[in-house]
Amino acid sequence: MSTRTPAVLFVCVKNGGKSQMAAALMRHHAGDTVEVHSAGTRPATAINAQSAEAIAEVGADMSSAVPQPVTDELLRSVDRVIVLGEQAVIDPVEGMAATVTTWHTDEPFQRGIKGMERMRLVRDDIDAHVQALLEDLREPQS
Repeated sequence: MSTRTPAVLFVCVKNGGKSQMAAALMRHHAGDTVEVHSAGTRPATAINAQSAEAIAEVGADMSSAVPQPVTDELLRSVDRVIVLGEQAVIDPVEGMAATVTTWHTDEPFQRGIKGMERMRLVRDDIDAHVQALLEDLREPQS
């Protein structure tokens, strides 16, 4: 059995909110048992402050995160690519072995829920996905 640390890349468009939240939550739950990366298809210039605040409320931290672009090298270096939402699209690159999965995350804004209430719902939905992924990564691979 391989003892190699699995590597996961979380992707959204701006890499300022959802993908950073997922990365922070994975680091919070997995510690150093998972190599965590986060990037955007069109990175913003800063982290979403409400996202960072919602993450801090559950004891995780993304306050020092900086939006990063998706690169071919990054795509080749990970085992899983997780796309959060329908807007970001990842096309496989040569030499890439990772599977690409899209998480259709909750969007409370569509129900008229805004501000921190919205962000907490988004966080909790992403957290449930992250914990399920972590369980999957911990399963012995046959």
